[in-house]
Amino acid sequence: MEFQKSTLEYISHSLLTTDETISIAESVTSGFLQLAFSQMPNASLFYRGGVTAYTLPQKVQLLNIDEKEAQECNCVSQNIADNMALNVAKLFETDWSIAITGYSTPIRHSNYRLFCYFSFSYKNEIILSKKLELHPKTQALNAQLYYTEFILGCFKSEMNKQLITK
Repeated sequence: MEFQKSTLEYISHSLLTTDETISIAESVTSGFLQLAFSQMPNASLFYRGGVTAYTLPQKVQLLNIDEKEAQECNCVSQNIADNMALNVAKLFETDWSIAITGYSTPIRHSNYRLFCYFSFSYKNEIILSKKLELHPKTQALNAQLYYTEFILGCFKSEMNKQLITK
């Protein structure tokens, strides 16, 4: 499993240049985003860590997700992703955070569709919040890898926007 090296290097360089930190909260990607950040050059200087909260009780306990809301949507909604992003940034005291929740296999709760919600927070504010849908016949591992690569690309773009506005 290899992530696009230029993207990883760009993100690493940008975080080092701005002297900013990042944390990750993930569910559907089950650690792939954390793996990608751990592979970045000088990761220990900006990557504080992450949480893989795969079930509702862990999202409630570790990321302060509202239990009633989580039960209503099976932990998969844009608001859940937004709250995961904001709360993991607080937990690790980071400037940036990325959060993702969704489905890598088509199940009844997802109406047999594959999709995820992901969010980026920057300085305690959600700056990007999106839904990504995949073909329902996508294999689970491929869905997880695609979500990860797509999010890394989006994150690179958002970092670039922040650098331009500074």
